[in-house]
Amino acid sequence: MAQINKSTDYFETTTYAGGTTSITSLNFSPDWVWAKKRTGAENHGIFDSVRGATKTINSNTTAAESTRGGSLTSFDNDGFTMGGSDGIISNSGSTYVAWCWRAGTSFTNDASSTGVGSIDSTGSFNNDAGFSIVSYTGTGSAGTIKHGLNSTPSWILVKNRIDGSIYWYNYLKVLGNNTELYLNGQDAAPNSTGAWNTTSPTSSVFSVGSHGGTNASGEATIAYCFAEKQGYSKFGSYTGNNNADGAFVYTGFKPAWLLVFAYEAGNENWMLIDNKRDGFNVENEQVFPNTNDDEESNDEVDLLSNGFKLRRANTRMNGSIPYIYMAFAESPFVTSTGVPTTAR
Repeated sequence: MAQINKSTDYFETTTYAGGTTSITSLNFSPDWVWAKKRTGAENHGIFDSVRGATKTINSNTTAAESTRGGSLTSFDNDGFTMGGSDGIISNSGSTYVAWCWRAGTSFTNDASSTGVGSIDSTGSFNNDAGFSIVSYTGTGSAGTIKHGLNSTPSWILVKNRIDGSIYWYNYLKVLGNNTELYLNGQDAAPNSTGAWNTTSPTSSVFSVGSHGGTNASGEATIAYCFAEKQGYSKFGSYTGNNNADGAFVYTGFKPAWLLVFAYEAGNENWMLIDNKRDGFNVENEQVFPNTNDDEESNDEVDLLSNGFKLRRANTRMNGSIPYIYMAFAESPFVTSTGVPTTAR
């Protein structure tokens, strides 16, 4: 695969005023849209083209999938259309942010016919960007699921669509296949043999155990899978230094989107930062995927040409403890043509 020089062909952040009924500024038709109201408390809204428009799940709750006719009503060639009245995505008088990813190529896998995996799946994938959306129905027994990519995922995010008591589950290569993280909570990462069957993904399938969070019998489940792509995405870990002259984390690109979590703390929010809501260092606004809180502005981090640097001494992002992070690029540090990227 050639290096991605234009990240906005695959991922883009957009900000807009509530009451807006359409976004037409993207370079692609998005397949995954994650929206958040910035001014005032409101749940996060996650939408994807595999489940279909108006089907909503919330990163900050265990709630089952709901159908909201006034929310995202279509995925369009250059953006998406909204009902214009739903507070989760476009309520008049508020401001919003939406993070958008492109998949685009559909697949269907009958596991018994193809011999790939043991649980049937359908979805949409983009091998260039290393992103797929996978829909499947759990069996309650350990199995494997085709993810659609031709490379091994480093981050998998799973949500049971039916059971409103089940958490969001994260697999992260950097933590291994016997841990789980809950996107909707502050919990420290516990050991688990059931969620991922203590088995790492391969370039064709990911594994699930008998755990209801990833494989509840008879229940529809959605998974978002990400494989690292040089110059475009990076999923790793770092240890903070609890100093205003904080840790520097090399990603190999200029981050456009950054998700950080203190996975051993047990009492900190997930931190989500992007390059559009403020647009300059060091004032990068944060929202919290595990809460419905409105946006905060603190001097937390600089987004640099080749990574990010922490600028505050606190346990949210830069205590003397370990963190995991997920990042997507604005542009690579050096493009395939040899052109370097500059910081803001």
